[in-house]
Amino acid sequence: MGSVRKASAWLGLVDDNDDERYYDDDYSEGSEGTEPADAWVTDPRVKVAADTAEDKGRRIGTVTPDSFRDARAIGELFRDGVPVIMNLTAMEGADAKRVVDFAAGLTFGLRGTIERVATRVFLLTPAHTEIISGEPAGRREDGFFNQS
Repeated sequence: MGSVRKASAWLGLVDDNDDERYYDDDYSEGSEGTEPADAWVTDPRVKVAADTAEDKGRRIGTVTPDSFRDARAIGELFRDGVPVIMNLTAMEGADAKRVVDFAAGLTFGLRGTIERVATRVFLLTPAHTEIISGEPAGRREDGFFNQS
């Protein structure tokens, strides 16, 4: 719709029938409560982020266990090659120590690494994962501003 026609429609000088082009003529009203089988089908060209991440091996698992029984979830994720962030802040000290011991044995057995990220937060990385440290630029020896 041109700007003159829009202005004329706004002033009420002409009918504004431009909205009709957006309606689908094939729309049929079904009975309420029943939906067609393909009502929530996604376009096949669109991939869900989790599927794409799983295909490319770019997943990271986060686990906040309540007790030692939740250690199994950590082990299953890590065994599948997924890096795991363990947040043990919700656990008591004795159980947290048991989970850390379990995780240390798990990473040793599967040739991974365990690293403390914060107080009671640990990162378990499989053997094929590289950790890149995010040191500030001022501390690097080969930084941009190193004018030797």
